[in-house]
Amino acid sequence: MLDKVVIANRGEIALRILRACKELDIKTVAIHSTADRDLMHVRLADEAVCIGPAPSPQSYLNVPSIISAAEVTDAVGIHPGYGFLAENADFAEQVERSGFTFIGPKAETIRLMGDKVSAIEAMKKAGVPTVPGSDGALSDDSDEIRAIAKRIGYPVIIKAAAGGGGRGMRVVHSEASLINSIHVTQSEAAAAFGDDTVYMEKFLENPRHVEVQVLADGQGNAIHLYDRDCSMQRRHQKVVEEAPAPHLDQDARAQVLQACVDACIEIGYRGAGTFEFLYENGGFYFIEMNTRVQVEHPVTEMITGVDIVKEQLRIASGLPLSLKQEDIKVQGHSFECRINAEDPKTFLPSPGTIKHFHAPGGNGIRVDSHLYNGYTVPPHYDSLIAKLISYGEDREIAMRRMNIALDEMLVDGIRSNIPLQQDIMNDAKFQEGGVNIHYLEKKLGL
Repeated sequence: MLDKVVIANRGEIALRILRACKELDIKTVAIHSTADRDLMHVRLADEAVCIGPAPSPQSYLNVPSIISAAEVTDAVGIHPGYGFLAENADFAEQVERSGFTFIGPKAETIRLMGDKVSAIEAMKKAGVPTVPGSDGALSDDSDEIRAIAKRIGYPVIIKAAAGGGGRGMRVVHSEASLINSIHVTQSEAAAAFGDDTVYMEKFLENPRHVEVQVLADGQGNAIHLYDRDCSMQRRHQKVVEEAPAPHLDQDARAQVLQACVDACIEIGYRGAGTFEFLYENGGFYFIEMNTRVQVEHPVTEMITGVDIVKEQLRIASGLPLSLKQEDIKVQGHSFECRINAEDPKTFLPSPGTIKHFHAPGGNGIRVDSHLYNGYTVPPHYDSLIAKLISYGEDREIAMRRMNIALDEMLVDGIRSNIPLQQDIMNDAKFQEGGVNIHYLEKKLGL
């Protein structure tokens, strides 16, 4: 087992990693910016190292500083969490070259799956269902591009190969605007990602967002931990997640779960990962793979009993998977509400000092949060301040428990999106299950 790990992140995920390390008797090093010296995990870690000022490029994105922190504390591994450098292949490579263990996939795997074109090609080879598209980067041949769009059928969507987070995408409804839309997307992609490569896909108009959690040890063993529904989104950012995904075609579900396991073995995947799909009319269509732990991993842990972060640490230590597919059983249902420091109507960030924080409890309630009374939420980072997770024997009980927990939760001193989450939980269509990715924005009038 790894002896000492640098936690290269902040907030609730850093605290989550610290707790998993403590369970495995792994010593921890908390790195932090000057704005984050009072974070809970910094107080609880065995050692703490300040790596720079508040702006992320000078701290949490500063690779030399992070590696230096590992060197001076004599750590052996670095856990990137999610966000920041978690899916940066160059960072993973530099960590390994410096003699440390990167707690995640190999750099070449991150590169393969980080480029949307190569990822789709790899998934097709592995038998994972994909969206009908250009089967690679678009050329400069306008006639060829028009022919591809005609074959796929309008509407189509132009995507940047290096894109992510909802950026670098443009929907095209007719041939008249096709070529110009491609040029605009290429310009945006070059400016945002340093790569103007784009590709084309069929645009699914009312899909759901369903994802599959996997674990693989890079030694030929892989399993899935079933699926999650993350369709409740605003501007491509998830707001509520649940597991398992409701109302799926069971044959299609079984096929896609197995395909994801096969793909992990095919590409030699190592660590925790998530295959993301659009789901429409009983069909799954691969869109991307996240080569890291997800924000919403707790809902999967609740229904399977598997500690995903501990499994990451075991795999990074060189151990084979301790679980077989037949060991994984789904029991009950789980929801996660992302609690953000933001105005529930305008969505403007609301940093400031927490006067009072009360975490709800009771049967089936879990709170992943770094908040405490007197903590000051800084303005420099993502607004996520807590994840409220409920579990029940079935979907209805899990939802009732979430409603009770939202009523109990108190975050005083700043604005939060708790009222929005209460509204979602009481929405009739959401209660039925199976709303599409556009539902929340339409509900909010966006």
